[in-house]
Amino acid sequence: MSFKIQAGETVALVGSNGAGKTTLVKLMSRLYDPDGGEILIGGRNVKEYDLQELREHIGVIFQDYVRYHMTAHDNIGIGRVSQIEDRDFVLEAAQKSGADSTIEQLSDGYEAMLGRWFKHGVELSGGQWQKIALARAFMRNAPILILDEPTSALDAQAEYDVFTRFRHLTEGKTAIFISHRFSTVRLADRIFVIEYGKIRESGSHAELMALDGRYAELFNLQARAYR
Repeated sequence: MSFKIQAGETVALVGSNGAGKTTLVKLMSRLYDPDGGEILIGGRNVKEYDLQELREHIGVIFQDYVRYHMTAHDNIGIGRVSQIEDRDFVLEAAQKSGADSTIEQLSDGYEAMLGRWFKHGVELSGGQWQKIALARAFMRNAPILILDEPTSALDAQAEYDVFTRFRHLTEGKTAIFISHRFSTVRLADRIFVIEYGKIRESGSHAELMALDGRYAELFNLQARAYR
C-alpha cells in the first residue's frame, strides 16, 4: 500500500480484524521495521531518525494498554516521565481524556493507588482504566498521536464524547485512530478502508458514502442495528 497523510490531518483506519490496521500503526511508530518499502516522516525515512527522538514525537495508545498498579497521578504522568512531577500537566491530561471525573470520585484523588496489588488499592472498571490510558497518551503532548481502539470499553455515547473532544484537542496535530464504531470514524478528515493489507477505499465519510462501496456497506450494516 502507498499513501500520504498531511501534517495536522486526522485519519481513521477501518477494516475487519486481521486486515493489518494495528500492524500499520506499529510500523509507523517504528515498533516494527518494514520488510520492504519505506516509511517517511517529514520526507525522511524513519530509520534515519534517532529512535528515542522519534518516539518522543509520537504518542500511542493500543487496545492492550497497560494497567499500572501505582497512583492515579503516576499512572498518567508516566506517559511523559520527564514531567511526571508536574501536577498541572497531569491534571490537564486527565481533563482531556475525561479521567478527571473518575479520579475526583476516589477518596484519595490523584494519590489513590490503582489496582489490587497493593494495600488499599482501588480497582477501576474497564472504561475507567481506558480513560486513564487515554490521559497517558495526552500526557505525551506529541505532534503525532495514534489511537488503536482506545475506547472499546466505553459505551457509544462516552466514546463519541471522547472523540469529539479529541478532534478539538488535536487541532494542528497529526492524528490516526482505529475504531469499529462508525459514528466515531465519520469524525475523521479522511478514512482508509483496509482489507488484506491493502487500502480498498479512501476519502471522507461523505465521499465514501457517495461511492456506495465497502465503507457504505459496513456503515449501513452498523446503522441498521441501531434502528
